[in-house]
Amino acid sequence: QVQLVESGGGSVQAGGSLRLSCAASGYMFSRYCVAWFRQAPGKEREGVAAIPTGGTSTIYADSVKGRFTISLDNDRDTLFLQMNSLKPEDTAVYYCASEGTGDGFCHDFSYRGQGTQVTVSS
Repeated sequence: QVQLVESGGGSVQAGGSLRLSCAASGYMFSRYCVAWFRQAPGKEREGVAAIPTGGTSTIYADSVKGRFTISLDNDRDTLFLQMNSLKPEDTAVYYCASEGTGDGFCHDFSYRGQGTQVTVSS
């Protein structure tokens, strides 16, 4: 059974850093789209970062460009999101997803994790 499990969330002050991990079990990330999303209370889910199908590029939401970095480990069983210079508006539950289709942040993902809470205080 395929599972994606996020970890690395927590509470941090503004300006701090966190590194989120998305560990895959029963599965290795393929060349299909992988992405990180987030959802804050009362807001719609938004794409944060993605590696589109093919794995040769990365895309980021304008709000996180230059601060967040998405990457896959060499064994292709862990997806990361390095988050630097965190802001209070980054507070949300962060989810990883894989086997997406389409362009941009992709859609119709086959697998999604349960999420990890990130809280940034001012």
